[in-house]
Amino acid sequence: MIKKIHYILPCLILLSGSLRGQIGGFNTYQFLGFTNSARMAALGGSSLAVNDHDLSLTQANPSFIDTEMANNMSLSYVNAPGGINYGFVAYSHTFQKAGSFSGALQYINYGKFTGMDASENPTGDFTASEYALNIGWGRRLTPLFSIGANGKLIYSQLEQYRSFGIAIDVAGSYTSKDQSFTASLIAHNFGIEISPYVSGQRTPLPFELQIALSEKLKHIPLRFTQTFTNLNRWDLTYFDPDDPDNQPDPITGEVKEKTGAGQFADNFLRHIVLGAELTIAKVVQVRAGYNFQRHKELKLYGSSSISSGLSMGAGLRIKMFHLDYALSFDIPGKTRNYLTLSVNFREFTKKQ
Repeated sequence: MIKKIHYILPCLILLSGSLRGQIGGFNTYQFLGFTNSARMAALGGSSLAVNDHDLSLTQANPSFIDTEMANNMSLSYVNAPGGINYGFVAYSHTFQKAGSFSGALQYINYGKFTGMDASENPTGDFTASEYALNIGWGRRLTPLFSIGANGKLIYSQLEQYRSFGIAIDVAGSYTSKDQSFTASLIAHNFGIEISPYVSGQRTPLPFELQIALSEKLKHIPLRFTQTFTNLNRWDLTYFDPDDPDNQPDPITGEVKEKTGAGQFADNFLRHIVLGAELTIAKVVQVRAGYNFQRHKELKLYGSSSISSGLSMGAGLRIKMFHLDYALSFDIPGKTRNYLTLSVNFREFTKKQ
């Protein structure tokens, strides 16, 4: 895997080095980029290039939708800090002439809020939630190459404000002959806000370009995953005046600046998500991942903890049922819990 990555890294640097931008605050429908699959969350929380017929992964990488997923169902639930919960329900079916498809309903519930006017007088409780209806399609072009796409109808309700939009994901994947190495190129959330919250004020969607790699070792049931995120924007940093590193020197009044090499390394690492998955006796999987960008965004100043950005989880396969759980660390004392259940109804039909 290391040798193959060495060939790809220079291309990534050339691709992303000329693009500038900020990571957040300027897009609508941010929930589209949230990790829903427990397996994906445990491996760092980004798209995966894992071609083993896992329906829950196709919400982020539709190029792996195939006939082996026919009559499979996947349900996922995420419990996040602040009373927020989100997830999806998905089902896949293959039509003899049209090909393999998946349908999914993705949602996020932000909870209940107490409304206040400008004078802090209560105006009543309100809720906020968003939904996306996803229709996915996948096709294997050759034994080594596959493509796929997700079409999304999006609805957002934030108090009295409503918005409707559309988006698509497009992906292409390569899988080696021995199934040990996989690489995917994925474009997420290319679309438009058709009916904005405020008339005449459309907001761009959270478009993202990614490259995902995975390699399974030949003699050990261990898989390594690596994802290069936000390739359409190089600069993922932001200025935080509360960061101790941005405080002026009490004597000289000057702010210490990073060297050019330090800035490059900081930005480059923010684009990389790493993960590892160990399979035990073909039925149990143990996973761990690290997301440097998440660590930088969620770390607490003055704390030496490195838990922010870490994730871990496990999977259990029992006949037609696959159960996955993941735990990701946001800030000390605050975690997200992911639970995904997948059912292969085709196995049930065979037994009947």
